[in-house]
Amino acid sequence: MRNFDLTPLYRSSIGFDRMANILDSLSATEQNQPSYPPYNIELTGEDQYRITMAVAGFSEAELGIEVEENKLSISGKKETGAEDKTYLHQGIAARNFDRRFQLADHVRVEHAHKENGLLHIDLRREIPEAMKPRSIAISKTGLLES
Repeated sequence: MRNFDLTPLYRSSIGFDRMANILDSLSATEQNQPSYPPYNIELTGEDQYRITMAVAGFSEAELGIEVEENKLSISGKKETGAEDKTYLHQGIAARNFDRRFQLADHVRVEHAHKENGLLHIDLRREIPEAMKPRSIAISKTGLLES
């Protein structure tokens, strides 16, 4: 069962339309995405994440990382060599890919690096000061003090 009924959410909350749309789009997107290349998403700190993707055989020039609004796109375009090779067995996948991730608000990509055939993309959630909890002083008179 992949369908979610969000009707109770609409009845008792205001302003969560975007979250409901994200949930709807995620379930549709996940069904259409291929499993290549394999990847991990790990929590590396309280507000730090890392996406690790297996990109063996791709050079840095053949990989692309793009962030637009809250969407992270990682693509690999394998350049076809001018030389013709005859394989007896070809088990290493070297096909093009385009993988997309939906980022939460205030999550930004810090940096990316490639090491030992793995692409590491580090992300950090940075909550603005205006959105952090704050204490409100209680006045004794009931009138606003200026």
